[in-house]
Amino acid sequence: MLSACRAAAATLRLSRAPISHPGAGAAWTQLGQRAGMKTAGDDTDTHDDFKPVVKAENATLSVQEHIERDIKDNRVMVYMKGVPEAPQCGFSAMVVRILQEYGVSYNSRNVLADPQLRDGIKQFSRWPTIPQVFINGEFVGGSDILISMHRSGELESLLKETSAKDTKET
Repeated sequence: MLSACRAAAATLRLSRAPISHPGAGAAWTQLGQRAGMKTAGDDTDTHDDFKPVVKAENATLSVQEHIERDIKDNRVMVYMKGVPEAPQCGFSAMVVRILQEYGVSYNSRNVLADPQLRDGIKQFSRWPTIPQVFINGEFVGGSDILISMHRSGELESLLKETSAKDTKET
């Protein structure tokens, strides 16, 4: 019995034939194309076994381009650890509390969900820590700077300018 198991294991180790289901790859590719996705036939630097089958349309945007678009499209943008409902560090939680105190609407990105975003935002702002707050397209700083601005009243003035701009545009 033991020798039969060893023989079967040896056969499995020697066999390099992939296990496949005929037509499954084509079906997934067609499904991706119907969903508006591109196939990944242009990944020449990757072995065929590791190439993705489909790519989302906007996957071609660089991390820097995503950051630029976020900052441009949102009056107040926060790059933080976690999400506003569940911050994953005390500094991110403090930024959320301060912004909520002013009742300002803002958008956020969880840098823990995407290591490339985490590195990219640090390069973009040339600031080494998270969270990072942008107001009116300008980098304001992290939690320490936001706390200081909050205490001095400078943040209130800046956010009033932001809400005044929002009111004028609508």
